[in-house]
Amino acid sequence: MSLVRVIFISIALSCVTGAAAAQSRDLLEIRITQGIEGALPIAIVPFDWAADAPAEVNVSAVVAADLRGSGRFAPMPVADLPSRPAAFSDINFKDWRLLGMDNLVIGQVKQTSADQFAIEFRVIDVISEKQLAGFRIPTSGKNLRLTAHHVSDLIFETILKIKGAFATRIAYITVEKINNKDSKFRLQISDSDGHNARTILESREPLLSPAWSPSGDRLAYVSFEDRNSAIYVQDIRSGKREKVAFGRGINSSPAFSPDGNSLLMTRSRDGNPDIFLMDLKTKKQRRLTTHPAIDTEARWTPDGRHLVFTSDRGGGPQIYRLPIDGGRPKRLTFNMGNYNSRASLSPDGKQMAVVNGGDKGYRIAVVDLERDSFEILTDASLDESPSFAPNGAMIIYATMGRAGAELAAVSVDGRVRQRLALQKGEVREPAWGPIRK
Repeated sequence: MSLVRVIFISIALSCVTGAAAAQSRDLLEIRITQGIEGALPIAIVPFDWAADAPAEVNVSAVVAADLRGSGRFAPMPVADLPSRPAAFSDINFKDWRLLGMDNLVIGQVKQTSADQFAIEFRVIDVISEKQLAGFRIPTSGKNLRLTAHHVSDLIFETILKIKGAFATRIAYITVEKINNKDSKFRLQISDSDGHNARTILESREPLLSPAWSPSGDRLAYVSFEDRNSAIYVQDIRSGKREKVAFGRGINSSPAFSPDGNSLLMTRSRDGNPDIFLMDLKTKKQRRLTTHPAIDTEARWTPDGRHLVFTSDRGGGPQIYRLPIDGGRPKRLTFNMGNYNSRASLSPDGKQMAVVNGGDKGYRIAVVDLERDSFEILTDASLDESPSFAPNGAMIIYATMGRAGAELAAVSVDGRVRQRLALQKGEVREPAWGPIRK
């Protein structure tokens, strides 16, 4: 596949429509297709609800679903719980050990004032009969579900010593076929578990390449609503947006800087696609690459000192690194075949996910930048658009499923795999957002 096709493949895929796509109320349903063998057994006892009105969100059920969906835990079905202790002194550890439980979570939700709550919970090691951690998190009624995801993050980190990424959002594009010629494109965001889906923008022309700001309050994306590509930056809460790059040629692949003040992008206003850096306040632009080859898909390193990008300057699409202040590009992908594109860096900058092309198709690979090694993680024939989770443990990407394009996720060690599909329709171009405070 030529690099020119790399630039336009997302456009082409976005124009391929299947059955009627989902409305914003539809959920991304998570299916675990491969979990870790011997996932950790854990019991999430239903949290006591101490409030005047019935619970609108079942906090413990959200937590159990999060942990089950990670592929690393095997929560006990509520119907099989031998008891429902609410306090540490109520726990009969012998019963839980006989059932093979390693850990137990107990808690309650207390109403502190009108529409204000506090979630209190404990993480307990059944074998040692000791409390591993205890937390109290204040929240509001409208944020109960988000706070439940934070509870999942704390449990995940307490037991596995890995930061959780349940309290995050993903951005993605859906397509709805209107008739044989026209389609409706939606830029949507949802919680990491597919709930609370929300449409940010709807258009009759293709939408591409959503990119989160570091604070998670803005999205940059490409729109063809003016019949030519243009890059917009939109405030998620207010809906206010600004067209920051437009005009003839290609305007694509936006990426926020780690401080959120600048944007990397691909432009071909002078005829050849190169990487540009834009100051979002002044709108001043600086050209970072000048080469007869096609340079595109730039992404920042976490420290903000370098960028990585796709270029065919070596004869085929490969990933290069370039200091943001100038210098010579350094190729990063060696001994990985003739095709590597669409880099996404892990939060610590030590790993890089790429689309690796070969005889068997296009798959997601992860590159260990310190050891100069790589591993192919997926096995479909057309996987694209990898995006690291903010904890670095998972990679979300687009793939082809039974009903067309859908999302998938894979752990960086390849041991856990998920599919995230709409109840109807197609979804692609995923971008994993930052952890919400």
